[in-house]
Amino acid sequence: MGVGALLRQWRERRRVSQLELALRADSSARHISFVETGRATPSRAMVLRLAEHLDVPVRDRNALLIAAGYAPAYPETPLHDPAMATVRAGLEQLLAAYEPNPALVLDGHYDVALTNRAVLVLLTGVPADLLRPPLNAMRLTLHPRGLAPRIVNLAE
Repeated sequence: MGVGALLRQWRERRRVSQLELALRADSSARHISFVETGRATPSRAMVLRLAEHLDVPVRDRNALLIAAGYAPAYPETPLHDPAMATVRAGLEQLLAAYEPNPALVLDGHYDVALTNRAVLVLLTGVPADLLRPPLNAMRLTLHPRGLAPRIVNLAE
């Protein structure tokens, strides 16, 4: 999908008109229209400016840049990378502080990045196929064979 279509999706998701976005981004509605239809190629700065005014998450801003033919602007470092050792240690300390209650650290896709030991008790009885990596908290919670039967007010 091209950058224009992606920008249009974000604009519509945010319920912003082309004119409103143009005013926010110091551009013209015509230029926004041309970008969205592929008649104009936005500069790297314009992609970033539009993304900022549409409040596009950082990971998705990288996707917009790539779709426009530019290199990503925001590096992504996995939690298990040695450069993230301090962050990881802080998260592990926070998780330990929550014990004896279960606690999880999730990424932007609801995949489980870290847990404390109490989560093992919570997951007792959950079928092994639902516990295979990547463990997704939404799937685990809402799956009929996962934790969903244990949620008393799920229907509400």
